[in-house]
Amino acid sequence: MVRKIRIKNTSIGHVSAEFLKNKNTKTADAIWNALPIEANANLWGEEIYFSTNVNAALENSQDLVDVGDIAYWPPGEAFCIFFGPTPASTDDQPRAASSVNVFARVRGDPSIFKKVRDGERMVIERETTRMR
Repeated sequence: MVRKIRIKNTSIGHVSAEFLKNKNTKTADAIWNALPIEANANLWGEEIYFSTNVNAALENSQDLVDVGDIAYWPPGEAFCIFFGPTPASTDDQPRAASSVNVFARVRGDPSIFKKVRDGERMVIERETTRMR
């Protein structure tokens, strides 16, 4: 079964994401078990990140990610949503501040996250019913 989450915010409504089948890791399990997560958004270029109470180590980590990737950043115990270039990018591809564990992907157009403002409340929850 593919694990799905819903990302909610007043500026975007809700967006669905799926955990990656080939990244069934300790990080993915720790995030799943911590849901729901609520926090205020921080913006770093075209990345949203916010602290969680999840503590996981680096595993299958990378710093160059794809638009739409969702990752965990161990140094900040942070949930990260990448939707475009960051200050560390050398081109249009997102680059994390340091290595992250990618575990999920946004379904649909990740550019919707451009509507989120710094400090806005974000809610991440398990998606248990089909979105309308």
